[in-house]
Amino acid sequence: MVFECRILPELRPIAAEFPGFQLEENLELSRSYLSNPPIQKSEHVRTTSRMIPSLAGEMLVKIYEPSQRTGAKLPAMLWIHGGGYVMGHPDMDDALCERFVQAAECVVVSVDYRLAPEHPYPAAIDDCYTALTWMTDEAELLGIDLERVAIAGASGGGGLTAALALMVRDKGGPSLIFQMPLYPMIDDRNITASSFEITADNATWNRANNLAAWSMYLGNRIEDSEVSPYAVPSRAESLAGLPPAYTCIGQLDLFRDETIEYVTRLAQAGVDVEFHLYPGTFHSFEVMAPQAEVSRRASKSYVDAIARALNP
Repeated sequence: MVFECRILPELRPIAAEFPGFQLEENLELSRSYLSNPPIQKSEHVRTTSRMIPSLAGEMLVKIYEPSQRTGAKLPAMLWIHGGGYVMGHPDMDDALCERFVQAAECVVVSVDYRLAPEHPYPAAIDDCYTALTWMTDEAELLGIDLERVAIAGASGGGGLTAALALMVRDKGGPSLIFQMPLYPMIDDRNITASSFEITADNATWNRANNLAAWSMYLGNRIEDSEVSPYAVPSRAESLAGLPPAYTCIGQLDLFRDETIEYVTRLAQAGVDVEFHLYPGTFHSFEVMAPQAEVSRRASKSYVDAIARALNP
């Protein structure tokens, strides 16, 4: 009840209606909550789906681009959907990816990475890296400017974004100009104050679900003190040399403290980082209640951040 009382009034009805994920009890039912109905597609954006080679054979990517293109090469972004590493599909972010295309005049590639527990780490991050390298290798086909490539994602996709930035740094490419891990899931240890605060059954992401999701993703590595930072970005020893970053978090988000700590470490490592904390808001609030004033403000801020980064 204390949690609900702290939520902004305009968000309370949405929070009260959400049934809550039950990852351990019924993963398939929880997955169904992220199955959005098809959107009314914008006439200004062309969307295509294709299968690309992957470590598991083939993998789906969705490509969004301006419907009226000239011969000019456009900046590009790899988008990584959320879902705690165990749920989600690129289809659920169709509207957002169209918005990125129109705001930044860019190409967006959204990757359908493999999900845990059927495919634990490193399947998801391997798929994300494969999609990024395919996107840059096929720059001519896609009409992409390789000097303006970014990566972004939210929640579990934000964790994969942070992990991918580390992997790209350590592998020496592809070159990235920007990273945007939104309210990212980046620490499996669950020892921060905020990781103990959010326990309500109907919270969009609570402690029980976080523990379950990390266990599904890491498998038998959950007790391993040597867990790779490509699985758990907060475990990275150094954040130096990463691309400039943008992130945001709700004050009532379980990931609040791990995000704040990561932002602090990025800044201390000399990485330019923009950060927004939204009081009275919960995990994925702008997705759950897109018409709320705070949601419009938050989503506009990160869409504008991508547009600025890709069009310096």
